[in-house]
Amino acid sequence: MGLAKRRRTLGYSQEELAHLVGVDRTTIGRWESGRISPQPPQRRGLAIALGVSLQELDCLLTPSRAPVQEITGRQADNPPSAGDSDEMIRREFLRILTVSGALTALPVEEIEALTEGVHQGVPSDFARMNRHLWQVYQLTRAKGSVYPVIRDQLTQLNEALAGHRGNPGLLLHAASDLYQLAGEVAFDGNRYSDAAASYSLAASVSKDAKAYDLWACALVRHAYVDMGEQHYPQAAQVLSAAEQLAHRGDSNLSTRHWVAPVQAETYAALGDLDACERAMERAEKVRDLTVDSGDSGWLRFDGARLAEERGSRYVRLGRLDLAEGVLMTALAQTGLASGHSYRRRAAVLTDLAAIGAKRRDAEQVVVYGEEALRLARASGSGYVARRLRALCDEFGSLSRDPRVAGLGVGIAALSTP
Repeated sequence: MGLAKRRRTLGYSQEELAHLVGVDRTTIGRWESGRISPQPPQRRGLAIALGVSLQELDCLLTPSRAPVQEITGRQADNPPSAGDSDEMIRREFLRILTVSGALTALPVEEIEALTEGVHQGVPSDFARMNRHLWQVYQLTRAKGSVYPVIRDQLTQLNEALAGHRGNPGLLLHAASDLYQLAGEVAFDGNRYSDAAASYSLAASVSKDAKAYDLWACALVRHAYVDMGEQHYPQAAQVLSAAEQLAHRGDSNLSTRHWVAPVQAETYAALGDLDACERAMERAEKVRDLTVDSGDSGWLRFDGARLAEERGSRYVRLGRLDLAEGVLMTALAQTGLASGHSYRRRAAVLTDLAAIGAKRRDAEQVVVYGEEALRLARASGSGYVARRLRALCDEFGSLSRDPRVAGLGVGIAALSTP
């Protein structure tokens, strides 16, 4: 029995199975045709949805020779040939889509000059293009869609550096900026090794360029990798170095203020409420800056997230009395109608669900957890998936509640890039 037959035996359409597993319908079609295979996190969710063991799933995934693919509920008239490269087609499409998205944000008369400047290695144009890529990254739901254009930008930068075109310091600055964006894409996809490598390269290039703020930001992002692996003492050391570098940077930038809430996260994980509070107070000083310096691309801290960050730290510390009010304020501030990202709102919802889990309130867990799960499926964010899986660790005896158990199954089935 193949994957498609097992699905039909259970009475699922491709759309229904895709919803259960948390992927697109076309992904189910590719799995059934044997063109691609599910990743390990996807395999677990797929096995649960199909009611089979992982070993049985491996048998179901044996590629079939039959060129059958369901498209909107019928057999494809012209299935793709074996020579087609989905990845190449997708990459070319995303390149056009993302670059055009970045360029259309500019006045019409600047577009031609910017494009030509990038290809000629003009440092200022690299910096401007990078800023627009950060904007696209921030606004898009599927963060990985930016990655092909990042690779193209890095190729252009390498050629400019090798050809000695432009100011080397400014080119290195642009390269560090771009490496950090590449690291963000990898981190959101749970590719910690790739993210750490990108941040390390960014730090090295920033050092060569004597760009202290960029250097500090690269270290802060690297600390997030350590925290993702629960290496909190190591993260604290990295952040201490970042703090020192930030104080050598531009005092008009918000770099040093961004270091502080990340330090607060490590202190919360280590159980130090006083140090956490002091760090958050340092972060609040970002509001004293007189210039708008919190959204230059690689530095995107303006204090807008302080409420949700403070609430998250209180949850980690077990101070639910302090956390809930702050998080409810943050939830109101991150309404999707106001243009805030799925990732931000899902993180706040997950923290509110975690409060419910700690209080053994199944209703609160389900109400907030299901909404966070919906946003995780819509965005495909590995970051949100990580947060939700950590939430499952809090369920304990609540897992006996059918609603909480169903939420857990949905979370387990989340796919990550």
